[in-house]
Amino acid sequence: MAKAKVEKITLSQARDIPFDKLVLSTRNVRRVRAGVSIEELAEDIARRTLLQSLSVRAVIGEDGQPADRYEVQAGGRRYRALELLVKRKRLGRQAPIPCIVREDGILEEDSLAENCQRVSLHPLDQFRAFQSLKEQGLGEEEIAARFFVTPQIVKQRLKLASVSPKLLDVYAADEMTLEQLMSFTIADDHARQEQVWETVQRGYNKEPYCIRKLLTENSIRASDKRARFVGLAAYEEAGGIVLRDLFSQNDEGWLQDAALLEKLVAEKLATQAEAIKAEGWKWIEVAPDFPYGHTAGLRRVMGETEPLSDEEHARREALRSEFEEIEQRYFQESDQDLPEEIDRRLAEIEAELDSFEERLVRYDPDGVTRAGAFVSIDGDGRLKIERGYVRPEDEAPIADDGGDASEARGDVDAASPGSDEGAQFASNQDPTNTSSFDADADGEEDGLKPLSERLIMELTAHRTLALRDAVAGDPDIAFLAALHALVLQTFWRYPTASCLEIRAESPTPTVQGPGLKESQSATAIDERHANWEKQLPDEPDLLWEFLCDFDHDSRMALFAHCVSLTVNAVHEPWNRTQGRRHHADQVACAVSLDMTAAGWKPTVENYLNRVPKARILEAVTEAKGAGMAELIEGLKKSDMAEQAERLLADTGWLPEPLRTPGVEPVAVTGEPGSPEPDASPSEPPAAAELPAFLTAAV
Repeated sequence: MAKAKVEKITLSQARDIPFDKLVLSTRNVRRVRAGVSIEELAEDIARRTLLQSLSVRAVIGEDGQPADRYEVQAGGRRYRALELLVKRKRLGRQAPIPCIVREDGILEEDSLAENCQRVSLHPLDQFRAFQSLKEQGLGEEEIAARFFVTPQIVKQRLKLASVSPKLLDVYAADEMTLEQLMSFTIADDHARQEQVWETVQRGYNKEPYCIRKLLTENSIRASDKRARFVGLAAYEEAGGIVLRDLFSQNDEGWLQDAALLEKLVAEKLATQAEAIKAEGWKWIEVAPDFPYGHTAGLRRVMGETEPLSDEEHARREALRSEFEEIEQRYFQESDQDLPEEIDRRLAEIEAELDSFEERLVRYDPDGVTRAGAFVSIDGDGRLKIERGYVRPEDEAPIADDGGDASEARGDVDAASPGSDEGAQFASNQDPTNTSSFDADADGEEDGLKPLSERLIMELTAHRTLALRDAVAGDPDIAFLAALHALVLQTFWRYPTASCLEIRAESPTPTVQGPGLKESQSATAIDERHANWEKQLPDEPDLLWEFLCDFDHDSRMALFAHCVSLTVNAVHEPWNRTQGRRHHADQVACAVSLDMTAAGWKPTVENYLNRVPKARILEAVTEAKGAGMAELIEGLKKSDMAEQAERLLADTGWLPEPLRTPGVEPVAVTGEPGSPEPDASPSEPPAAAELPAFLTAAV
């Protein structure tokens, strides 16, 4: 049987056509600009010449015959790049241009096929190509310049190419997502990368965050306040290793040597403490962190800030005026982007204004010799120095009404029982024992004698009742007297300096949960307390006159602050007073307490890792619906907590003890049983959502 004859195809003719004989076709299907700009493409052609011919057709004249001109049907961007080179006289107008001359078919069809049948490189081929260029001696900056991308994108592609070859093969076979591959770049150990991938394969959770967690489980985040305090440069200079995530928007990294970091923190704190001790303080306490309420029961010595000179005052006012002018000019529209130089200038102004607020504080020398300082690290990783705290045992003796200096500050104890004064005091406690009080009444001698203690007590008892009645008739003075007593106990710890038997206690919470000291509420309380300390007089004897001169709003604000410090709504197993808990709920309702607005949100540390899995699922169900809870139901406890933290973020969900009675729990944010739009990690991102190192042209 004879074989069918196979018809041979004939390829279109290739010719060099002078540039001035070419025109851009108006029938090209590509209308929307995309990819590399014409400017960059022109530079690439100038460096490498034209790598791809143009597809052209002869222009048909009015007589129906081909003219001596050709229209470009495919390669319009290349034509415009060549045109730009001609305009800049870097290419001659009659320079021969490699072209494929088409005679058959339809122009629009050819243009569409040329664009649709084009296949981009697989991302892995991009990574390996950049690696090959690096191995041939090209630097990252030079590669970036040649392909019109940033050096950061080059580093990202090279980093991806450096992942274990076994994992790259898995990615090439589409058995691993790009996001998963990116997560492996934070570790350089190929064996460890492969071990983690095997672990992930055996488990349920293959999310990139889980891979990062396994690779950094024994590391410390670069955002940790200890790492920020020491500085990554100092840590690396000491031999520490930092794993960095080139794909993180926050320059995320992990410190590998926890022991080295602790050593550097201790050394730097000790150095700073020595400088503080040289100021003359009696004691210095040093620690990376102190529990909330560590200054409770200590009196604060307030210093005086060094006043501004006339020149400094004028400079500060000029800066404030400039800042206000910039605000008025550029902040009329909230979505307006500030020019870079204006943004930089604002930062300079704010920094200089802050320097006026952080001026040198001078303390009384006597106070310095009695007080001490706490040296630690604040939540932002900066050195935190709390100066001027006096311990009760270091207080100077104060004189009583008779002029003796026997009673220490805040003490109300009687004299010791073995002394004459002690026996006299014990005798005075018995109201029926009149002999000691009136001993001098019968044997009165010539001259004016002091009144007996008994008589003074009787007279002042009458005065006490009269004063109570009078104060009851003057609510303003009653409020002022109560405020006076509260302020004395809040700021001076002087319960005996007031005639009111009002006891104000500010108990430190019996537990210290994660993040308590750095919480939004704790910061606000500390700042408010410090602000009042600066305004109050140095001596308690001056407090009454000071409060009398206060305006009504200031009195109310100070009163509210003092009362607020006495609130104790901590649930303690050994203290089951129902009345206190019920009153705490009533006060919370009255002030419309919202713990979400106060900055609390469920995290692995403060809640999710502290409760059983059933509680985690309950929280996710309440906040996101039963469907989302089902997605994490089969996870291990630690992984479930991690995933739940992500799901509960910004939902406003609160556990029962933090909810204010009468306020409905947070509503479900999605339909029950329906997963989030991005719940499937295997779904590829849209083109507009691809990372820069992929969308940038090669």
